[in-house]
Amino acid sequence: QVQLVESGGGLVQPGGSLRLSCAASGSIFRVNVMGWYRQTPGKQREMVAVISGGGTTNYADSVKGRFTISRDNAKNTVYLQMNGLKPEDTAVYYCNAQIRATILRLVYDDYWGQGTQVTVSS
Repeated sequence: QVQLVESGGGLVQPGGSLRLSCAASGSIFRVNVMGWYRQTPGKQREMVAVISGGGTTNYADSVKGRFTISRDNAKNTVYLQMNGLKPEDTAVYYCNAQIRATILRLVYDDYWGQGTQVTVSS
C-alpha cells in the first residue's frame, strides 16, 4: 500500500515563507510526476506546481517566481518552497504522485496526501 505524508503547513504573515514536504512510502516500484495542488472552500482543487521524474517543472501563473518545486528521487519526496506568500495563497495543500506500486502494475496510479493547511494572515 502506498502512502503520501505531508508536512510543513502552518500560519505565516504576508510576505513570509513556508516549505512543504511530501514523502511517498510503501510498495513503490517507480514514481512519475509529483506535484502540489490546493483547494479552498467552495472551489475546485487547482494545480500549483508539478515536477517530472527528470526534473521538468510547471507552475500555475499565480505562483510563478514565488514558489519552487523540487524532488529527491532517492527518497521519493517532493518539496514546495513558498516565498512571498499572499493571503490568497491560503488553502489546503495536497501532494499528488503518479506511482507504479509493483513491476507488474503497468500503469501509473494517482495517489494523494491527506492535505496540510496553509494560512497567510497578519
